[in-house]
Amino acid sequence: MVLNFAHRGSLTEAPENTLPAMMMAIDGGAQAIELDVQLTKDRELVVIHDQKLERFNPDYPGLIKDYTLAEIKQIDVGSVFSDEYKGTTLATLQEILAICPDDLVINIEIKNIPIIYEGIEEVLLACLDQNKRLTQIIISSFDHLALEKVQQLNPAISLGLLLYYRMLKPWEYVKGSGLNISSVHPHVSYTDKAFIDAFHRYGYKVFPYTVNDLEQYGKLVSHGVDGVFSNNPEIFIR
Repeated sequence: MVLNFAHRGSLTEAPENTLPAMMMAIDGGAQAIELDVQLTKDRELVVIHDQKLERFNPDYPGLIKDYTLAEIKQIDVGSVFSDEYKGTTLATLQEILAICPDDLVINIEIKNIPIIYEGIEEVLLACLDQNKRLTQIIISSFDHLALEKVQQLNPAISLGLLLYYRMLKPWEYVKGSGLNISSVHPHVSYTDKAFIDAFHRYGYKVFPYTVNDLEQYGKLVSHGVDGVFSNNPEIFIR
């Protein structure tokens, strides 16, 4: 089965990574969602891609790590999307987990570059454990040291290794990393049949990002891709 992820929820229909965006994706029939986590000043997990707030509210130019959760919950991140979502605030990971069906696959990306959130791995795993959501979960990151830490803390958790730049024989890098990776998440620009086949030979699934064009999606499926991250509901509800 090809598994397609609603990237940051249904971000074309509601503010990305918020509760409304996740609900749109779930109600629309998505089998999997992707979201990003960071730590507040008081070490609470909030769901947001950028490490700064200004793209969502220019009145707040600071970093996520500079605000407490209580302060963040006062910041409107919905008005920049549309007046309909005025007053929408960032969600905590716990709030999003609470609305997710048990069979929904959730890819949680640790946003750990360039700002390093020391100990975010422990906080994340504790949250998942408290919410009884240690299955149907993939933890991914561009920070491969963070994935190593997650593996040390919970060897059973599924890991997804994010790749941005092209690399020489990346499948050999992954195989020799010591990480028990279940999937590789490459940039779509260089994800071709040879790339997919090489990773399949090593037993890894391939989920490229971000695939929004139906023609491009069809080509990837014909090459044997295992799924994609997409902003396009026509793709992620398939």
